[in-house]
Amino acid sequence: MTGVWVYSTDFSLYGELLTKADELAEKLGAGTAALLIGRDVRENADSLARMADKVYLLDRPELGWFEAGVYAEIIYRLAQQHEPDLIIVDSSRRGKELSARLATKLKAGCIPDCLRLDVEQGRVVADRMVYGGRAISTQACKTPAVVAVAPHAFEEKKLEKAGELVEVDVDVPSPAVRLVETRTKEVSGAALEEAEIVIAGGRGIEKREDLKLLHELAEVLNGEVGCTRPLAEDRGWFTDWIGLSGHKIKPNLYIAVGISGAIQHVAGIRDAKIIVSINTDEEAPINQVSDYIINADLYEVVPALIDAIKRRLGR
Repeated sequence: MTGVWVYSTDFSLYGELLTKADELAEKLGAGTAALLIGRDVRENADSLARMADKVYLLDRPELGWFEAGVYAEIIYRLAQQHEPDLIIVDSSRRGKELSARLATKLKAGCIPDCLRLDVEQGRVVADRMVYGGRAISTQACKTPAVVAVAPHAFEEKKLEKAGELVEVDVDVPSPAVRLVETRTKEVSGAALEEAEIVIAGGRGIEKREDLKLLHELAEVLNGEVGCTRPLAEDRGWFTDWIGLSGHKIKPNLYIAVGISGAIQHVAGIRDAKIIVSINTDEEAPINQVSDYIINADLYEVVPALIDAIKRRLGR
């Protein structure tokens, strides 16, 4: 076995994943490796080499877009050659699909959405949320194993390595899916996972144009706007949502506007430091996890809150 490998569909997550990989590799008495796969990714090799003992680089023009089956086959072929103890993947939508496919090919255990990860007595042990976020399950499997780690589950630490760059020669298989067209998704502001303040709306928002209230509040607080799944999936007002199946965030301040607080949504905000709920329903589940509760009409509270903050800031 050759230690702990890391692959991320989001380059910004390599630091935290390799920090955890380095900790686990020390326990295993092995090294770490970062997998850098894609088109025009060579420029990132040096920065990864400062965080991992090895960087396996595959830079090919035919890897211009992510197809889980292709990437799983590439990593599988590399794993057959080098036999890693553990492969860590980010638990994004792409990462979860990749980890499942890869584990199947390797006939290895797979643990998705890990919140805690360790190696104990030669086994990989992880904590993950189950039953819609109602409980934490501790799961274990033998090595080799594949795990998908929730974004920002681990703290990134500065690693000072002089990793070896290894250019690999792997035949890139033909994708089962043909890319016909790409369209750029409109994204405003920073990623929700990075925001220190998030204002989110739920079914209590009556009309799409009323979202301007959330944006005005976010503007005065220098925050970001999000929503629950119904506003994205059912009404089509957003492209993404906050919750168990969407973004999992941990801002310093989370303001829930017109949100009842289904357990799937609460699972996405459980790490928020302060939660404020604005809702007319005194029995709303969101109140059980809120630090501050305002049981009133959001159409009265939010404008008043915006005015109060502006006066406090002298605007």
